[in-house]
Amino acid sequence: MPGRILVFVLLAVALFAAPAPAQNREPGEELFLAGRMLVAAPRLADPRFHKSVIVLIRHDPDGAFGLIVNRAVGSGSLKNFLKGLGREGGERGGDLAIHYGGPVQADLGFVLHSADFAGAGSQAVPGGLAWSPAPDVLEAASRGEGPRRLLFALGYSGWGPGQLDGEIARGDWLIAPADETLIFETTGDAAWDRARAGAAVRL
Repeated sequence: MPGRILVFVLLAVALFAAPAPAQNREPGEELFLAGRMLVAAPRLADPRFHKSVIVLIRHDPDGAFGLIVNRAVGSGSLKNFLKGLGREGGERGGDLAIHYGGPVQADLGFVLHSADFAGAGSQAVPGGLAWSPAPDVLEAASRGEGPRRLLFALGYSGWGPGQLDGEIARGDWLIAPADETLIFETTGDAAWDRARAGAAVRL
């Protein structure tokens, strides 16, 4: 990247697949939203999440983990980025867009991508996406062997047990199905507007 090379370490986190959420629930029934998009409600004033769209990678009784996907913060040569990590990148990667994934541990890197790539350590995300260790999938992308679509993010968004559920119940978040075109091709307020238009009523 111009002027500097970002160096990151990979977060060792287990990603547990969760059942698809049901629209109609019995009292006390758990609602798990892994693979869905969280869309910040207009009322959510927290600047860390204002007009954000988040893909939930994990959501279970232990908490939730996701990546903001509509805040691109810069870009630079993928080959140079890999060189800074001591990796020999190929010639087909072009530029790598850098996204802000959330306020937690902004020095950690994550790659959310289409499910057509499965490398060492790749994990499925419910709904047809996947997550992979950043250096490996980026190196594959630089050789033209990576996923059809990918999004690289620094930092993540996390919630403790029951925290996200409380925020949803309070009306801070709307729920929308994952939309690959939105996730990988749209950013900023345009992505938020589109996600909000497709969001369900609060669950």
